[in-house]
Amino acid sequence: MAAIKDAAVAAGIAAALFLFFIGVHTVPRGGVLSVETRWAAFGVAVAVVFAGRLAIDLLFGLRRPTIRVAIPERLRGASRWVGPALVVFALALPFLPFADRRVMDVAILVATYVMLGWGLNIVVGLAGLLDLGYVAFYAVGAYTCALLSINFGFGFWACLPLAGLMAATFGVALGFPVLRLRGDYLAIVTLGFGEMIRIVLTNWVSLTRGPNGITGVPRPSHFGLATTPLERVVFLYYVILLLALATNFITLRLRRLPLGRAWEALREDEIACRALGINPTTVKLSAFAIGATIGGVAGSFFAARQGFISPESFTFIESAIILAIVVLGGMGSQLGVVLAAFVLMGIPEWFRELQEYRMLAFGICMVLIMIWRPRGLLAVRTPTIRLRRAP
Repeated sequence: MAAIKDAAVAAGIAAALFLFFIGVHTVPRGGVLSVETRWAAFGVAVAVVFAGRLAIDLLFGLRRPTIRVAIPERLRGASRWVGPALVVFALALPFLPFADRRVMDVAILVATYVMLGWGLNIVVGLAGLLDLGYVAFYAVGAYTCALLSINFGFGFWACLPLAGLMAATFGVALGFPVLRLRGDYLAIVTLGFGEMIRIVLTNWVSLTRGPNGITGVPRPSHFGLATTPLERVVFLYYVILLLALATNFITLRLRRLPLGRAWEALREDEIACRALGINPTTVKLSAFAIGATIGGVAGSFFAARQGFISPESFTFIESAIILAIVVLGGMGSQLGVVLAAFVLMGIPEWFRELQEYRMLAFGICMVLIMIWRPRGLLAVRTPTIRLRRAP
């Protein structure tokens, strides 16, 4: 009886939430919005919630513990071969039988967010600085590439390092005001910084063309290797793949250097970090600068790939998605970022036909992942350095 009551309460909450998402919606007809009802779909959704909650209560009990999927010890070292296997698969993807135009477009999207996730992973996962305005560096890189290519005739390959350098400058500019902040206060300041960049891009019409955006951004030169539209898409895929792999290589090398160890020391305990003689100012600025550089390079590719950019492409939801990729993948886990980017960006693209139900499924998947793996999909990662016992 208690399980039925609990399931009924869950179904009631679901009914209140689904009423305006599923049961009632507006449809434009002849320039006028009319209200339509879908009570059958609404009833099915509520019934699914009731049955699911009842099944969980009967299987696990009302006071069930948090579900955690334990990773066997033999699987913790799987990254030694899983990483190279994924690289081989990514390199061979365009030659597989199912690799059509849609598959390549989704692969480019996932690779772009993998690169952004690895960039933010330096700031959040390694240095422990909660950044909610990472999309600002993404926007700076995109607009730098667009303005240099249109106004000064720069090519994509010349804009790529310049966009990263400009984004790094903004990263250092953001780092200075937040040196004394941490936790929620740091998140609020970075959130404000991201919104400031978007508002400036919207209102500085003489430079950025405001809400109309910038069109006609030149595509990367193909060196005569691509002739058909599909070959051009494959070329762009390899460009972002190589940029992402270079990001991963640089990040792994930095983690083994004293700078990377200083990031992790700052993340664990800033007071102990100061006691060890590490300068938190330099460590924070380096994390912001390197993470911003990666975001700027990814933004430059985004501008060249799309050929059109506007401030609407760099809203807060982009920062939230990138942060969700880092958190769901596991803080500091490189392989986890790849898996989370595929789950959060790749899978929803395949269900785009579901229209408004797509984001509902997206939210349900995030809730389930946070229940089963609260520390991330791959929270266990290889230590940066192993200390051996003295003989």
